[in-house]
Amino acid sequence: MDKTTDIAQQTVEASNIAKHTINTTIDKIVENIPNIIFALLIFIIGFYISKLIKKFINKILIKSGINKGLSNFIAYTVFAILVTVVALTSLQILGIQTTSFVAVLGAAGFSIGLAFKEILSNFGSGMIILFFKPFSIGDYIKIADQEGVVSDIQIFSTVLKTVDNKIIVIPNLKLTSDNITNYTNQKTRRIDYSFDVAYDTDIEVVKKILSDIFKEEKRILQEPKPAIGLNKIENNICQVIGKPWVKTEDYWDVYHDVIEKIKIEFDKNDIKVPHKYYLL
Repeated sequence: MDKTTDIAQQTVEASNIAKHTINTTIDKIVENIPNIIFALLIFIIGFYISKLIKKFINKILIKSGINKGLSNFIAYTVFAILVTVVALTSLQILGIQTTSFVAVLGAAGFSIGLAFKEILSNFGSGMIILFFKPFSIGDYIKIADQEGVVSDIQIFSTVLKTVDNKIIVIPNLKLTSDNITNYTNQKTRRIDYSFDVAYDTDIEVVKKILSDIFKEEKRILQEPKPAIGLNKIENNICQVIGKPWVKTEDYWDVYHDVIEKIKIEFDKNDIKVPHKYYLL
């Protein structure tokens, strides 16, 4: 009986403690309702103002001529800092000690950094791309076996749009650790034509055809002067090259138009392109 009575008393005491704790908590919540509402208002208003500031900064930076990718990065960085300040202010209003919170956040950040080392590497590479500008939005680049127009430079990755309208997302770390070919960084580009003709072909006729076409095509630059000549003789085949310069934006249009004109003139002058035979 004594044991049963003790258990009953302990149960009652535990129940009373629980009720007291609940009542105390409810009382504190009720007392802090104004602070909770104020903290929420501060956070919501601060978050909204931070978004407006981000848009404003982005707009100003783009108008000032800064690269779109870099302006996005700066705007998002400012936005993240402002939101962090607003969140810490809201926590202080609620009576939470932000000093210890920041310390915990720092320790957590260190652990997360170790766990997401590759992501942070992409972030660092993104900063390198944005500040050193090996390419910009709108450039046509090639990285490994991928190529396309740079449509966006993000913090962790770069987005390419291919000529057949596919989207390729490449981690920034790969872009800074591999060779990049930028086809549109310079104002002019050279088109390299190469033609194999029969050994007994009059090379001077072939050179004149190329020279006349290059002079007639107004989009081909005459300075530097187009290079035309015999490149090599091999297996009874002569290889003739033509290397005109054009503005970068005219490259592909000129390439296709000129190659068609060369085909027509070769046919008119009976220039034979030797057949290639393969041993099976």
